[in-house]
Amino acid sequence: MNDIILTALTPDDREQFILDNQEAFNYGALEEFGRRDDHFEEDGEIISRKTIAHAIDVGEAYRIMQNGQPVGGVVIRVDGTHGDLDLLFVSPKAHSKGIGYAAWCAVERLHPEVTVWETVTPYFEQRNIHFYVNRCGFHIVEFFNSHHPDPNDPDMGRETDEQFPDGMFRFEKRMPASNPDAAEEEA
Repeated sequence: MNDIILTALTPDDREQFILDNQEAFNYGALEEFGRRDDHFEEDGEIISRKTIAHAIDVGEAYRIMQNGQPVGGVVIRVDGTHGDLDLLFVSPKAHSKGIGYAAWCAVERLHPEVTVWETVTPYFEQRNIHFYVNRCGFHIVEFFNSHHPDPNDPDMGRETDEQFPDGMFRFEKRMPASNPDAAEEEA
């Protein structure tokens, strides 16, 4: 998908970005659980405004654009050779068109210095799990749950963690080492 580009999030688009992100995350939960869902972080929202705003504030936020129109967003954090994918969403109206994969490829091109990418997703997000493992090349490396809490989430696995008490998968993608000498030898 050559028509997918990432553009830096602008202050005037921040509010719509948050709303679009919430819509996309709610879609996955409602698809899985229907209206009986009890995994909302704030009233009616799987992911809170506060969580999204914090990710934007501490990371690099981009709009996923197709033919000049916003179709999703991504928020990443990069520290040297380590990258965290905090948020990646595609509008439910644009699912299954290769947009998420094209956006992920653009992220990798944006930060070729990153050798390990990490992300997490709730246990029930089969669409996300398929996307990260089968499309993007991530591997599930850990399953946070009540028996194995996330050390970075003080509420995970405790009675107070009501949002995802059944767990979150942690994924890693180790990028192939680029060795210019090896490339010259193969040529």
